Amino acid sequence: MEKAFPIYDICSLEDHQHNDLLISRFAPYLDKHQNLSLPHKHTFYHVVLFTKGGGKHSIDFKYFDVKPYQIYFMVPGQVHRWNFEGPVDGYIINFSGEFFQSFLLRSDYLESLPFFSGNVDDEVIDLTKSTGHEVAALFEQLLAEAGSQSRMRLDMIRLLVLQIFVLTARESAGINNPALPNYNYTLLQSFRKLVEKNFAQLRLPKDYAALLYITPNHLNALCNDILGISAGELIRNRVILEAKRLLVNHSMNISEISAKLNFADNSYFTKFFKKYTELTPEDFRKNPIAQ
Repeated sequence: MEKAFPIYDICSLEDHQHNDLLISRFAPYLDKHQNLSLPHKHTFYHVVLFTKGGGKHSIDFKYFDVKPYQIYFMVPGQVHRWNFEGPVDGYIINFSGEFFQSFLLRSDYLESLPFFSGNVDDEVIDLTKSTGHEVAALFEQLLAEAGSQSRMRLDMIRLLVLQIFVLTARESAGINNPALPNYNYTLLQSFRKLVEKNFAQLRLPKDYAALLYITPNHLNALCNDILGISAGELIRNRVILEAKRLLVNHSMNISEISAKLNFADNSYFTKFFKKYTELTPEDFRKNPIAQ
């Protein structure tokens, strides 16, 4: 693994593309960027639809089998790698959050979509054959628009991308699920957003419950009912995930990672990491791909 952990923006992947957008067939994109088989991060949203291929790809150290008409979504900051077997093809869209902000009245629209929550289990979706064909047809229209000089080209691209999001959201598990009351689902999303911003400083459910104006018992019951885990486990999982992301980056030593995550010392960080992963930080760093 390279010592300097690669973090890619859209321009570093495709110089001639619009700064906030890259649209491509997957096979030529893969040929041009073979180095992306190593762990790396993106500063942008990343959407891929596979139409052919096999092997594995991972998001935040969780592995998925590649299959046709599988679509996956990534948010900025996630660690990603792939290991394909044989020829692979499909479509790829990379875009910045700003690409939609001037177009949508709701600035949090992307975050409201289940597959852009940052929860890995929601980000990989196996489409039915019929929906897969619909989505692939939209990707073909996107490629045509991206290569044209038509008036309002970027607005048409935004509309086509939103159609892909809506079609996928309709099919993805959990969307508009009556078992998830709207208030509780919104509350859970608010909790997750707070954890995302504060996990290094706030580690106790009671701290988040106070920010949400609910009791710790209510917050715990909410997480158990919807996610099957406690609020404390959700917070710990986010701390562990960030530790893994930082450990893959060999430019930071263990002491720096411990300090960045607000642990009192290396010893406490090591005990915490080993308790929940059964590995020391050093052992994980030696072979993160196997985990």
